[in-house]
Amino acid sequence: MASLWLPLVVLLHSVLYKSCQALRCNCTTTLCEKAGYQCETDGACMVSTSFLEGQEEPIRTCITKADLVPPGQPFYCLSAEGFLSRHCCYTDYCNSIDLKVPSVTTDSGPVGGYGPGGTWGLVELVAVIAGPLSLLCLLLLVGFFMYQYHHRAYSHRQRLEVEDPSCENLYLAKDRTLQDLIYDLSTSGSGSGLPLFVQRTVARTIVLQEIIGKGRFGEVWRGRWRGGDVAVKIFSSREERSWFREAEIYQTIMLRHENILGFIAADNKDNGTWTQLWLVSDYHEHGSLFDYLNRYSVTTEGMIKLALSAASGLAHLHMEILGTQGKPGIAHRDLKSKNILVKKNCSCAIADLGLAVRHDSVSDTIDIAPNQRVGTKRYMAPEVLDETINMRHFDSFKCADIYALGLVYWEIARRCNSGGIHEEYQLPYFDLVPSDPSVDDMRKVVCDQKLRPNIPNWWQSYEALRIMGKIMRECWYSNGAARLTALRIKKTLSQLSIQEDIKV
Repeated sequence: MASLWLPLVVLLHSVLYKSCQALRCNCTTTLCEKAGYQCETDGACMVSTSFLEGQEEPIRTCITKADLVPPGQPFYCLSAEGFLSRHCCYTDYCNSIDLKVPSVTTDSGPVGGYGPGGTWGLVELVAVIAGPLSLLCLLLLVGFFMYQYHHRAYSHRQRLEVEDPSCENLYLAKDRTLQDLIYDLSTSGSGSGLPLFVQRTVARTIVLQEIIGKGRFGEVWRGRWRGGDVAVKIFSSREERSWFREAEIYQTIMLRHENILGFIAADNKDNGTWTQLWLVSDYHEHGSLFDYLNRYSVTTEGMIKLALSAASGLAHLHMEILGTQGKPGIAHRDLKSKNILVKKNCSCAIADLGLAVRHDSVSDTIDIAPNQRVGTKRYMAPEVLDETINMRHFDSFKCADIYALGLVYWEIARRCNSGGIHEEYQLPYFDLVPSDPSVDDMRKVVCDQKLRPNIPNWWQSYEALRIMGKIMRECWYSNGAARLTALRIKKTLSQLSIQEDIKV
Protein backbone atom coordinates (compact mmCIF):
# COMPACT_ATOMS: atom_id res chain seq x y z
CA MET A 1 0.00 0.00 0.00
CA ALA A 2 2.87 2.36 0.88
CA SER A 3 4.43 1.78 -2.54
CA LEU A 4 1.20 2.94 -4.20
CA TRP A 5 1.14 6.19 -2.25
CA LEU A 6 4.84 6.95 -2.65
CA PRO A 7 4.70 8.54 -6.15
CA LEU A 8 1.62 10.57 -5.21
CA VAL A 9 3.22 11.92 -2.04
CA VAL A 10 6.43 12.81 -3.84
CA LEU A 11 4.47 14.56 -6.59
CA LEU A 12 2.62 16.63 -3.99
CA HIS A 13 5.83 17.51 -2.21
CA SER A 14 7.34 18.67 -5.48
CA VAL A 15 4.26 20.82 -6.22
CA LEU A 16 4.27 22.38 -2.74
CA TYR A 17 8.01 22.99 -2.92
CA LYS A 18 7.72 24.77 -6.26
CA SER A 19 4.80 26.90 -5.05
CA CYS A 20 7.00 28.31 -2.26
CA GLN A 21 10.18 28.83 -4.21
CA ALA A 22 10.99 29.24 -7.90
CA LEU A 23 12.77 26.30 -9.47
CA ARG A 24 16.33 27.10 -10.59
CA CYS A 25 17.71 25.42 -13.70
CA ASN A 26 20.78 25.40 -15.88
CA CYS A 27 20.25 27.26 -19.15
CA THR A 28 22.39 27.14 -22.30
CA THR A 29 20.43 29.58 -24.48
CA THR A 30 21.76 33.04 -25.32
CA LEU A 31 18.85 34.66 -23.46
CA CYS A 32 20.31 33.30 -20.20
CA GLU A 33 23.82 34.65 -20.80
CA LYS A 34 23.41 37.71 -18.55
CA ALA A 35 21.93 35.58 -15.77
CA GLY A 36 25.04 33.39 -15.66
CA TYR A 37 23.42 30.70 -17.82
CA GLN A 38 20.74 30.05 -15.21
CA CYS A 39 16.98 30.53 -15.27
CA GLU A 40 14.06 30.32 -12.85
CA THR A 41 10.64 28.81 -13.50
CA ASP A 42 7.43 27.67 -11.85
CA GLY A 43 7.41 24.54 -14.02
CA ALA A 44 10.29 22.19 -14.80
CA CYS A 45 13.92 22.04 -15.84
CA MET A 46 14.58 20.41 -19.21
CA VAL A 47 17.64 18.90 -20.79
CA SER A 48 17.60 17.57 -24.34
CA THR A 49 20.22 16.05 -26.58
CA SER A 50 19.66 15.89 -30.34
CA PHE A 51 21.74 13.99 -32.88
CA LEU A 52 22.27 16.30 -35.87
CA GLU A 53 24.81 15.81 -38.65
CA GLY A 54 26.74 13.24 -36.66
CA GLN A 55 27.06 15.31 -33.47
CA GLU A 56 25.11 15.46 -30.24
CA GLU A 57 23.77 18.90 -29.32
CA PRO A 58 22.77 19.39 -25.64
CA ILE A 59 20.22 22.05 -24.70
CA ARG A 60 19.27 23.00 -21.15
CA THR A 61 16.44 25.40 -20.35
CA CYS A 62 13.38 26.20 -18.22
CA ILE A 63 9.81 25.14 -19.05
CA THR A 64 6.97 27.18 -17.53
CA LYS A 65 4.16 25.49 -15.63
CA ALA A 66 1.66 26.67 -18.28
CA ASP A 67 3.55 24.68 -20.92
CA LEU A 68 3.54 21.39 -18.96
CA VAL A 69 0.42 20.07 -20.74
CA PRO A 70 -1.16 17.60 -21.11
CA PRO A 71 -0.62 16.54 -17.46
CA GLY A 72 1.56 13.46 -16.98
CA GLN A 73 2.99 13.55 -20.51
CA PRO A 74 3.82 17.18 -21.33
CA PHE A 75 4.21 17.93 -25.03
CA TYR A 76 7.51 19.70 -24.28
CA CYS A 77 8.93 16.52 -22.74
CA LEU A 78 8.07 14.14 -25.61
CA SER A 79 11.00 12.69 -27.52
CA ALA A 80 11.53 11.15 -30.94
CA GLU A 81 13.30 7.90 -30.16
CA GLY A 82 16.57 7.37 -31.96
CA PHE A 83 16.85 11.09 -32.80
CA LEU A 84 16.16 13.24 -29.76
CA SER A 85 16.24 12.53 -26.04
CA ARG A 86 14.47 14.87 -23.61
CA HIS A 87 14.23 14.78 -19.82
CA CYS A 88 12.12 17.02 -17.59
CA CYS A 89 12.80 17.22 -13.87
CA TYR A 90 11.64 19.24 -10.92
CA THR A 91 14.51 19.99 -8.51
CA ASP A 92 17.08 22.80 -8.58
CA TYR A 93 19.70 22.35 -11.31
CA CYS A 94 18.52 18.80 -11.97
CA ASN A 95 19.03 19.30 -15.73
CA SER A 96 22.82 19.26 -15.37
CA ILE A 97 22.86 15.59 -16.36
CA ASP A 98 24.15 14.50 -19.77
CA LEU A 99 21.74 12.50 -21.90
CA LYS A 100 22.61 10.06 -24.63
CA VAL A 101 20.54 9.78 -27.80
CA PRO A 102 19.13 6.22 -27.98
CA SER A 103 20.47 4.29 -30.95
CA VAL A 104 17.41 2.09 -31.43
CA THR A 105 13.66 2.48 -30.95
CA THR A 106 12.71 1.26 -27.50
CA ASP A 107 9.87 1.68 -25.06
CA SER A 108 11.19 4.61 -23.09
CA GLY A 109 8.44 4.53 -20.49
CA PRO A 110 6.67 7.54 -19.03
CA VAL A 111 8.02 11.01 -19.79
CA GLY A 112 9.04 13.48 -17.13
CA GLY A 113 10.62 11.13 -14.55
CA TYR A 114 7.47 9.58 -13.00
CA GLY A 115 6.85 5.86 -12.80
CA PRO A 116 9.03 2.98 -14.04
CA GLY A 117 12.07 4.17 -15.97
CA GLY A 118 12.02 7.59 -14.23
CA THR A 119 14.23 8.71 -11.35
CA TRP A 120 13.18 10.40 -8.14
CA GLY A 121 15.18 13.38 -6.89
CA LEU A 122 17.17 13.00 -3.65
CA VAL A 123 15.29 15.86 -1.99
CA GLU A 124 11.94 14.12 -2.50
CA LEU A 125 13.20 10.78 -1.14
CA VAL A 126 14.71 12.41 1.95
CA ALA A 127 11.49 14.34 2.51
CA VAL A 128 9.41 11.16 2.36
CA ILE A 129 11.71 9.23 4.70
CA ALA A 130 12.29 12.08 7.17
CA GLY A 131 8.71 13.35 7.27
CA PRO A 132 6.39 10.53 8.40
CA LEU A 133 4.66 12.86 10.85
CA SER A 134 3.48 15.09 7.99
CA LEU A 135 2.10 12.19 5.93
CA LEU A 136 -1.51 12.62 7.04
CA CYS A 137 -1.51 16.33 6.16
CA LEU A 138 0.06 15.61 2.81
CA LEU A 139 -2.60 13.03 1.96
CA LEU A 140 -5.36 15.50 2.75
CA LEU A 141 -3.69 18.10 0.57
CA VAL A 142 -3.36 15.52 -2.22
CA GLY A 143 -7.11 15.08 -2.24
CA PHE A 144 -7.64 18.82 -2.36
CA PHE A 145 -5.04 19.25 -5.12
CA MET A 146 -6.54 16.49 -7.28
CA TYR A 147 -10.02 17.96 -6.88
CA GLN A 148 -8.78 21.40 -7.94
CA TYR A 149 -6.92 19.96 -10.91
CA HIS A 150 -9.88 17.97 -12.26
CA HIS A 151 -12.17 20.95 -11.77
CA ARG A 152 -9.83 23.17 -13.83
CA ALA A 153 -9.41 20.51 -16.53
CA TYR A 154 -13.17 20.20 -16.89
CA SER A 155 -13.66 23.97 -17.02
CA HIS A 156 -11.00 24.45 -19.70
CA ARG A 157 -11.56 21.34 -21.75
CA GLN A 158 -11.60 23.40 -24.92
CA ARG A 159 -7.81 23.78 -24.70
CA LEU A 160 -6.13 21.51 -27.22
CA GLU A 161 -3.68 19.98 -24.78
CA VAL A 162 -6.35 18.60 -22.43
CA GLU A 163 -7.45 15.23 -23.75
CA ASP A 164 -10.85 13.77 -22.98
CA PRO A 165 -11.37 10.51 -24.90
CA SER A 166 -15.00 10.42 -23.80
CA CYS A 167 -15.62 13.15 -26.39
CA GLU A 168 -14.20 11.11 -29.26
CA ASN A 169 -17.62 10.22 -30.68
CA LEU A 170 -18.45 13.93 -30.80
CA TYR A 171 -15.54 14.64 -33.14
CA LEU A 172 -15.19 11.39 -35.06
CA ALA A 173 -18.68 9.99 -35.53
CA LYS A 174 -18.86 8.09 -38.83
CA ASP A 175 -21.24 10.57 -40.42
CA ARG A 176 -19.05 13.60 -39.67
CA THR A 177 -17.14 15.03 -42.62
CA LEU A 178 -13.99 17.10 -42.87
CA GLN A 179 -16.16 20.21 -43.27
CA ASP A 180 -17.86 19.38 -39.94
CA LEU A 181 -14.47 19.07 -38.28
CA ILE A 182 -13.26 22.41 -39.66
CA TYR A 183 -16.53 24.04 -38.57
CA ASP A 184 -15.95 22.74 -35.03
CA LEU A 185 -12.44 24.20 -35.09
CA SER A 186 -13.74 27.59 -36.26
CA THR A 187 -16.50 27.82 -33.63
CA SER A 188 -14.95 26.07 -30.62
CA GLY A 189 -13.84 29.36 -29.08
CA SER A 190 -10.34 28.25 -28.19
CA GLY A 191 -9.05 28.53 -31.74
CA SER A 192 -6.08 26.26 -31.05
CA GLY A 193 -7.02 23.02 -32.76
CA LEU A 194 -8.43 19.60 -31.93
CA PRO A 195 -7.72 17.49 -28.83
CA LEU A 196 -4.54 15.43 -29.25
CA PHE A 197 -6.30 12.06 -29.37
CA VAL A 198 -8.49 13.34 -32.24
CA GLN A 199 -5.41 14.69 -34.06
CA ARG A 200 -3.78 11.27 -33.92
CA THR A 201 -6.94 9.53 -35.12
CA VAL A 202 -7.38 11.93 -38.04
CA ALA A 203 -3.72 11.78 -39.11
CA ARG A 204 -3.64 7.98 -39.10
CA THR A 205 -6.72 7.62 -41.28
CA ILE A 206 -5.62 10.02 -44.05
CA VAL A 207 -4.89 8.48 -47.46
CA LEU A 208 -2.09 10.29 -49.32
CA GLN A 209 -2.96 11.06 -52.97
CA GLU A 210 -0.19 13.02 -54.68
CA ILE A 211 2.86 15.10 -53.88
CA ILE A 212 2.26 18.82 -54.42
CA GLY A 213 5.47 20.41 -53.17
CA LYS A 214 8.95 19.98 -51.75
CA GLY A 215 11.14 22.11 -49.50
CA ARG A 216 14.06 22.04 -47.10
CA PHE A 217 11.88 20.36 -44.47
CA GLY A 218 10.55 17.51 -46.64
CA GLU A 219 7.42 17.15 -48.80
CA VAL A 220 3.82 18.38 -49.03
CA TRP A 221 1.09 15.93 -50.13
CA ARG A 222 -2.57 16.22 -50.95
CA GLY A 223 -4.45 13.70 -48.82
CA ARG A 224 -8.07 12.56 -48.47
CA TRP A 225 -9.99 12.23 -45.22
CA ARG A 226 -13.73 11.44 -45.16
CA GLY A 227 -14.38 12.80 -48.63
CA GLY A 228 -12.40 16.02 -48.21
CA ASP A 229 -8.92 17.16 -49.29
CA VAL A 230 -6.26 18.02 -46.73
CA ALA A 231 -2.64 19.14 -47.10
CA VAL A 232 -0.06 16.94 -45.33
CA LYS A 233 3.35 18.46 -44.68
CA ILE A 234 5.75 15.57 -44.02
CA PHE A 235 8.99 16.51 -42.25
CA SER A 236 12.10 14.35 -42.39
CA SER A 237 13.29 13.01 -39.03
CA ARG A 238 16.24 15.42 -39.01
CA GLU A 239 13.74 18.30 -39.12
CA GLU A 240 12.03 17.31 -35.88
CA ARG A 241 12.70 20.70 -34.32
CA SER A 242 11.02 22.52 -37.21
CA TRP A 243 8.00 20.17 -37.07
CA PHE A 244 7.67 20.55 -33.30
CA ARG A 245 7.97 24.32 -33.47
CA GLU A 246 5.44 24.76 -36.27
CA ALA A 247 2.91 22.45 -34.57
CA GLU A 248 3.45 24.34 -31.32
CA ILE A 249 2.83 27.74 -32.93
CA TYR A 250 -0.28 26.56 -34.81
CA GLN A 251 -1.76 25.33 -31.51
CA THR A 252 -1.47 28.75 -29.88
CA ILE A 253 -4.77 29.73 -28.28
CA MET A 254 -6.96 32.00 -30.45
CA LEU A 255 -4.68 31.75 -33.50
CA ARG A 256 -7.37 30.54 -35.94
CA HIS A 257 -8.26 33.17 -38.51
CA GLU A 258 -9.66 33.05 -42.04
CA ASN A 259 -6.41 34.47 -43.42
CA ILE A 260 -4.06 32.11 -41.56
CA LEU A 261 -3.67 28.54 -42.79
CA GLY A 262 -6.10 26.30 -40.88
CA PHE A 263 -4.28 23.73 -38.74
CA ILE A 264 -5.97 20.33 -38.30
CA ALA A 265 -3.54 17.87 -36.73
CA ALA A 266 0.08 16.97 -35.95
CA ASP A 267 1.29 13.40 -35.51
CA ASN A 268 4.52 11.47 -35.10
CA LYS A 269 4.19 8.31 -37.21
CA ASP A 270 6.75 5.56 -36.61
CA ASN A 271 6.63 2.36 -38.68
CA GLY A 272 9.63 0.77 -36.94
CA THR A 273 12.06 1.66 -39.73
CA TRP A 274 11.80 5.44 -39.89
CA THR A 275 9.80 8.23 -38.29
CA GLN A 276 7.50 10.52 -40.28
CA LEU A 277 6.47 13.81 -38.74
CA TRP A 278 3.10 14.95 -40.11
CA LEU A 279 1.45 18.35 -39.98
CA VAL A 280 -2.08 18.30 -41.43
CA SER A 281 -3.78 21.52 -42.57
CA ASP A 282 -6.47 22.87 -44.90
CA TYR A 283 -5.86 22.19 -48.59
CA HIS A 284 -5.93 25.08 -51.07
CA GLU A 285 -5.92 23.99 -54.70
CA HIS A 286 -4.46 27.26 -56.04
CA GLY A 287 -1.24 26.60 -54.14
CA SER A 288 1.07 29.39 -53.06
CA LEU A 289 0.76 33.06 -54.03
CA PHE A 290 4.05 32.58 -55.91
CA ASP A 291 2.48 29.81 -58.02
CA TYR A 292 -0.75 31.77 -58.51
CA LEU A 293 0.98 34.95 -59.74
CA ASN A 294 3.16 32.92 -62.10
CA ARG A 295 0.03 31.44 -63.71
CA TYR A 296 -2.40 34.37 -63.67
CA SER A 297 -2.53 38.14 -63.90
CA VAL A 298 -5.06 39.79 -61.57
CA THR A 299 -7.66 42.52 -61.87
CA THR A 300 -7.56 45.65 -59.72
CA GLU A 301 -10.21 44.06 -57.51
CA GLY A 302 -8.19 40.84 -57.33
CA MET A 303 -5.04 42.73 -56.36
CA ILE A 304 -6.79 44.57 -53.51
CA LYS A 305 -8.41 41.36 -52.27
CA LEU A 306 -5.07 39.51 -52.15
CA ALA A 307 -3.31 42.44 -50.48
CA LEU A 308 -6.06 43.13 -47.93
CA SER A 309 -6.43 39.48 -46.90
CA ALA A 310 -2.66 39.10 -46.46
CA ALA A 311 -2.60 42.22 -44.26
CA SER A 312 -5.56 40.90 -42.24
CA GLY A 313 -3.80 37.60 -41.58
CA LEU A 314 -0.56 39.32 -40.57
CA ALA A 315 -2.42 41.83 -38.35
CA HIS A 316 -4.07 38.95 -36.46
CA LEU A 317 -0.73 37.15 -36.15
CA HIS A 318 0.96 40.27 -34.73
CA MET A 319 -1.92 41.18 -32.44
CA GLU A 320 -1.80 40.38 -28.73
CA ILE A 321 -5.19 39.46 -27.24
CA LEU A 322 -5.33 39.89 -23.47
CA GLY A 323 -7.37 37.74 -21.10
CA THR A 324 -7.65 34.15 -19.90
CA GLN A 325 -8.34 32.92 -23.44
CA GLY A 326 -5.89 35.46 -24.86
CA LYS A 327 -3.27 35.18 -27.58
CA PRO A 328 0.37 36.28 -27.57
CA GLY A 329 1.73 38.49 -30.31
CA ILE A 330 3.42 36.36 -32.99
CA ALA A 331 5.95 37.43 -35.64
CA HIS A 332 6.34 35.27 -38.77
CA ARG A 333 10.04 35.86 -39.61
CA ASP A 334 9.86 34.20 -43.06
CA LEU A 335 7.07 36.00 -44.89
CA LYS A 336 7.23 35.62 -48.69
CA SER A 337 4.94 34.75 -51.61
CA LYS A 338 5.86 31.06 -51.34
CA ASN A 339 4.65 30.99 -47.71
CA ILE A 340 1.26 32.56 -48.49
CA LEU A 341 -1.48 30.32 -49.93
CA VAL A 342 -4.34 31.41 -52.22
CA LYS A 343 -7.75 30.12 -51.16
CA LYS A 344 -10.60 29.09 -53.45
CA ASN A 345 -12.18 32.55 -53.10
CA CYS A 346 -8.86 34.13 -54.19
CA SER A 347 -7.99 35.54 -50.77
CA CYS A 348 -4.75 34.79 -48.92
CA ALA A 349 -3.89 32.49 -46.01
CA ILE A 350 -0.50 32.94 -44.31
CA ALA A 351 1.31 29.62 -43.82
CA ASP A 352 4.65 28.10 -42.72
CA LEU A 353 5.01 29.28 -39.12
CA GLY A 354 8.10 27.17 -38.39
CA LEU A 355 10.29 30.22 -37.76
CA ALA A 356 7.68 32.29 -35.89
CA VAL A 357 8.34 33.73 -32.42
CA ARG A 358 5.85 34.50 -29.67
CA HIS A 359 5.99 37.42 -27.25
CA ASP A 360 5.16 37.07 -23.56
CA SER A 361 4.10 40.59 -22.62
CA VAL A 362 4.05 39.83 -18.87
CA SER A 363 7.75 38.96 -18.74
CA ASP A 364 8.57 40.87 -21.97
CA THR A 365 10.38 37.81 -23.35
CA ILE A 366 10.50 36.22 -26.80
CA ASP A 367 10.60 32.46 -27.29
CA ILE A 368 13.17 32.30 -30.09
CA ALA A 369 12.62 29.18 -32.20
CA PRO A 370 15.18 26.50 -31.22
CA ASN A 371 16.61 25.91 -34.70
CA GLN A 372 19.45 27.30 -36.78
CA ARG A 373 17.44 28.27 -39.87
CA VAL A 374 17.14 31.89 -40.94
CA GLY A 375 14.55 33.59 -43.11
CA THR A 376 14.74 33.81 -46.90
CA LYS A 377 17.65 36.10 -47.85
CA ARG A 378 15.78 37.90 -50.68
CA TYR A 379 13.07 39.02 -48.23
CA MET A 380 15.32 39.93 -45.27
CA ALA A 381 14.86 43.43 -43.87
CA PRO A 382 17.90 45.77 -43.80
CA GLU A 383 18.32 45.36 -40.04
CA VAL A 384 18.38 41.58 -40.42
CA LEU A 385 20.92 41.71 -43.25
CA ASP A 386 23.34 43.98 -41.36
CA GLU A 387 22.61 42.24 -38.01
CA THR A 388 21.52 45.41 -36.24
CA ILE A 389 18.06 44.05 -35.35
CA ASN A 390 17.29 44.16 -31.63
CA MET A 391 16.54 40.49 -30.88
CA ARG A 392 15.22 41.39 -27.41
CA HIS A 393 12.56 43.77 -28.74
CA PHE A 394 9.48 42.05 -30.17
CA ASP A 395 8.43 45.01 -32.33
CA SER A 396 11.70 44.55 -34.27
CA PHE A 397 10.44 41.22 -35.61
CA LYS A 398 7.07 42.72 -36.55
CA CYS A 399 8.80 45.53 -38.46
CA ALA A 400 10.86 42.95 -40.38
CA ASP A 401 7.60 41.18 -41.35
CA ILE A 402 6.22 44.48 -42.70
CA TYR A 403 9.27 44.97 -44.92
CA ALA A 404 8.70 41.49 -46.41
CA LEU A 405 4.97 42.21 -46.86
CA GLY A 406 5.89 45.27 -48.94
CA LEU A 407 7.93 43.03 -51.26
CA VAL A 408 5.00 40.62 -51.57
CA TYR A 409 2.76 43.58 -52.51
CA TRP A 410 5.22 44.53 -55.24
CA GLU A 411 4.94 40.99 -56.66
CA ILE A 412 1.13 41.23 -56.66
CA ALA A 413 0.93 44.74 -58.12
CA ARG A 414 3.21 43.87 -61.05
CA ARG A 415 0.64 41.30 -62.14
CA CYS A 416 -2.29 43.73 -61.92
CA ASN A 417 -3.94 44.24 -65.30
CA SER A 418 -4.87 47.94 -65.46
CA GLY A 419 -5.81 49.50 -68.76
CA GLY A 420 -4.75 46.33 -70.54
CA ILE A 421 -1.21 46.62 -69.13
CA HIS A 422 0.49 44.14 -66.84
CA GLU A 423 4.03 42.89 -66.38
CA GLU A 424 5.53 39.42 -66.25
CA TYR A 425 5.96 37.86 -62.84
CA GLN A 426 9.33 38.49 -61.19
CA LEU A 427 10.80 38.02 -57.73
CA PRO A 428 11.80 41.16 -55.79
CA TYR A 429 15.28 42.46 -56.75
CA PHE A 430 15.32 40.13 -59.78
CA ASP A 431 17.30 42.75 -61.74
CA LEU A 432 19.78 43.52 -58.96
CA VAL A 433 20.92 40.19 -57.44
CA PRO A 434 21.56 36.60 -58.68
CA SER A 435 18.77 34.01 -58.74
CA ASP A 436 20.07 32.54 -55.46
CA PRO A 437 21.53 35.59 -53.70
CA SER A 438 23.81 35.41 -50.68
CA VAL A 439 23.44 37.60 -47.61
CA ASP A 440 26.33 39.72 -48.88
CA ASP A 441 24.59 40.19 -52.25
CA MET A 442 21.43 41.41 -50.53
CA ARG A 443 23.29 43.56 -48.00
CA LYS A 444 25.13 45.48 -50.74
CA VAL A 445 21.89 46.26 -52.57
CA VAL A 446 19.51 46.86 -49.65
CA CYS A 447 21.79 48.34 -46.96
CA ASP A 448 24.77 49.87 -48.74
CA GLN A 449 23.12 51.13 -51.97
CA LYS A 450 19.70 51.48 -50.27
CA LEU A 451 17.92 50.25 -53.41
CA ARG A 452 14.36 48.94 -53.49
CA PRO A 453 12.25 47.27 -56.23
CA ASN A 454 11.29 49.66 -59.04
CA ILE A 455 7.81 51.21 -58.89
CA PRO A 456 6.81 52.16 -62.50
CA ASN A 457 5.69 55.73 -63.16
CA TRP A 458 2.57 54.54 -64.98
CA TRP A 459 1.16 53.23 -61.69
CA GLN A 460 0.45 56.88 -60.80
CA SER A 461 -2.30 56.90 -63.45
CA TYR A 462 -4.39 54.35 -61.54
CA GLU A 463 -5.67 55.08 -58.02
CA ALA A 464 -5.34 51.54 -56.68
CA LEU A 465 -1.80 51.05 -58.01
CA ARG A 466 -0.80 54.53 -56.78
CA ILE A 467 -1.95 53.66 -53.24
CA MET A 468 -0.28 50.24 -53.40
CA GLY A 469 2.99 51.94 -54.43
CA LYS A 470 2.71 54.37 -51.51
CA ILE A 471 2.12 51.49 -49.07
CA MET A 472 5.17 49.64 -50.42
CA ARG A 473 7.46 52.63 -49.93
CA GLU A 474 6.25 53.02 -46.35
CA CYS A 475 6.97 49.32 -45.74
CA TRP A 476 10.53 49.61 -47.03
CA TYR A 477 11.97 52.36 -44.83
CA SER A 478 15.48 51.56 -43.61
CA ASN A 479 14.34 52.52 -40.12
CA GLY A 480 12.02 49.71 -39.05
CA ALA A 481 10.21 51.89 -36.49
CA ALA A 482 9.07 54.24 -39.29
CA ARG A 483 7.30 51.48 -41.23
CA LEU A 484 3.53 51.02 -41.27
CA THR A 485 1.87 48.49 -38.97
CA ALA A 486 -0.13 45.59 -40.36
CA LEU A 487 -3.28 47.07 -38.83
CA ARG A 488 -2.67 50.45 -40.51
CA ILE A 489 -2.17 48.72 -43.88
CA LYS A 490 -5.36 46.71 -43.35
CA LYS A 491 -7.37 49.87 -42.66
CA THR A 492 -5.98 51.70 -45.71
CA LEU A 493 -6.75 48.78 -48.02
CA SER A 494 -10.22 48.35 -46.46
CA GLN A 495 -11.01 51.95 -47.38
CA LEU A 496 -9.67 51.36 -50.91
CA SER A 497 -11.85 48.25 -51.29
CA ILE A 498 -14.91 50.29 -50.30
CA GLN A 499 -14.04 52.93 -52.91
CA GLU A 500 -13.63 50.21 -55.55
CA ASP A 501 -16.81 48.46 -54.28
CA ILE A 502 -14.97 45.17 -53.79
CA LYS A 503 -16.50 42.30 -51.87
CA VAL A 504 -13.64 40.91 -49.73
